[in-house]
Amino acid sequence: MAQDLDILIKGGHVIDPLNGIDGVMDVGIAEDTIAVVGPDIPGSRAARLVEAAGYLVTPGLIDMHVHVFHGTEPDAYISNSFTSVPPDAFTFRSGVTTAVDVGSAGWRNFKQFVEQTVARSRTRVLAFLNIVGVGMKGGPLEQNLNDMDPKMTALVAMQYPDVVVGVKLAHYEGYDWTPTDLAVEAGTLADVPVMVDFGSANPPLPLEELFLEHLRPGDIFTHAFADLATREAIVDSNEVLRSFVGEARGRGIVFDVGHGGLSFSYTQAVPAARQGFWPDVISTDLHTGSMNGAMKDLTNVMSKFLALGMPLQEVVRGTTSNPARVIKRPDLGHLGLGAVADVAVFKLREGDFGFVDVYGARRSGTQKLEAELTVREGRVVWDLNGLSAR
Repeated sequence: MAQDLDILIKGGHVIDPLNGIDGVMDVGIAEDTIAVVGPDIPGSRAARLVEAAGYLVTPGLIDMHVHVFHGTEPDAYISNSFTSVPPDAFTFRSGVTTAVDVGSAGWRNFKQFVEQTVARSRTRVLAFLNIVGVGMKGGPLEQNLNDMDPKMTALVAMQYPDVVVGVKLAHYEGYDWTPTDLAVEAGTLADVPVMVDFGSANPPLPLEELFLEHLRPGDIFTHAFADLATREAIVDSNEVLRSFVGEARGRGIVFDVGHGGLSFSYTQAVPAARQGFWPDVISTDLHTGSMNGAMKDLTNVMSKFLALGMPLQEVVRGTTSNPARVIKRPDLGHLGLGAVADVAVFKLREGDFGFVDVYGARRSGTQKLEAELTVREGRVVWDLNGLSAR
């Protein structure tokens, strides 16, 4: 038989939640496309064979909360400065093929972000556009109501429809709903979801009002398991999930992990897990302030939820088809025939592992995901142990 496949990943345990696949399968790639998924595909059909027996095979992961507007502008925090990171240095080694920057750039500097980061990265980089025109430059600049322009934000979002997948609000410190409503207005004009980083107001604004009166179905509440003095938590002081959280999920509010350096606490995640409340999306909030602490990378955050009891299939769903649905990119996050050939291969290691939250609390786990191989648009971009080598 002619070699009609460029890569055949053979004998792995394929988990593709969107297509209902959870079992041993082969995945065949032709050029940049998923050509065939099924059992017992002859190895002779492929120019390159990857023996994946004993490994997990998933769609390429989507990290829906990162900061990758890396630059050298002083005192600019995450927007073209040193706290953001270059995406290719941190994505493929965790099985991530799509990274979504959430609000590092605003409408004033988004063109620079596209030219400097999006166009120069092998990682697929998408973005939520900050409602603040200058983006996430920190401090007083993120409090400037005069720079929160929903019409300009929507216009720039519509100018870059292949890149912009949402609008972001972050770090506003006032007891004021105006920034939230301006972000939602921009999202409505551009027909994209809104993500809110809600944790800086003092006194805190009520979450129930945010979920049920200001956000729309499909909008995203990130840092869902944070425990901060400046924000009401989803689990109360008696370790009970607040009743309106379930109501919010019922009306379509999306709960995103957004682990970060300050935004994941076991005081929230453990009781939420006991009550069966899992995140819709698992993400990192990758930047220099999180990558060397409790967060580390997306595989570590996924493993942390495995240790909390979240089923493996749901952990994969939360990093593949769910984020693809939330950002309205049905072309991503699955291994359907004709889909883009973004694939990740993992070793699910068994042992005694430790996972900590941002306050230094440690929990043990017996499983840990480790990315072995990452394929981006049909090209091997990460191969830890040479599975694809000749």
